[in-house]
Amino acid sequence: MKNHHFLLVIVCLLSIKGPLTSTSAGTGIPPNDLILSTEDYSIFEDSSTPIVPVIKPTNAGTLQRCDYNACREKQTPCEILSTSLGCLCPGFTLHNQRPEPPSLSSVSWNGSAVVVWWCAPNSYITSYVVTVEGGEKQTLRADQRRAALSQIDHKAEVCVVAVNDAGDSARSCMEYQPSSNSLALTVGLIGGTLGFLLLILLAVLLCRRRRQKKEEARQV
Repeated sequence: MKNHHFLLVIVCLLSIKGPLTSTSAGTGIPPNDLILSTEDYSIFEDSSTPIVPVIKPTNAGTLQRCDYNACREKQTPCEILSTSLGCLCPGFTLHNQRPEPPSLSSVSWNGSAVVVWWCAPNSYITSYVVTVEGGEKQTLRADQRRAALSQIDHKAEVCVVAVNDAGDSARSCMEYQPSSNSLALTVGLIGGTLGFLLLILLAVLLCRRRRQKKEEARQV
């Protein structure tokens, strides 16, 4: 009986040792389906490196200023240019705020009238009002930058006011000096007087010439 038990123990040990030796092949190396290649280990190496997001640069260029000149007449408003072209406008005051005063650049005689020039403020404008001290008053469109006034033959203050729905701006004024206008009038008067005198002189000479011819005819 003891021998039978001993043989059973040996058979059990051999049955357990067999699969172990067959899997290890006596080298201690695990089977092929359990071996990891160097490529498999790269996943552990890559996991230690930080992941940096890649930001692709956009092709959108830098915004440019709109082709808008505050002193130029009859041009498209800057807010419309900005909406349609995506360009930049200078800072404008809101519609519910009184406009800033325009910049009056010149008041001068151009040979036929007194012309007033101004530049628009950075504000929402509906119209302009031009006034002459003790004289006329004109209302002009928001896209206009000049006004032709009637003849001013004396020193006077000329003012321009910007207007919108919230009210009027402060006045922008300049004193008009009629020196060039007076000079032109003086020259015109002198020229007219000289021409009139020449006509009278020619008339007198013609009359004398006729009288001489009549006297010569009588003597013959």
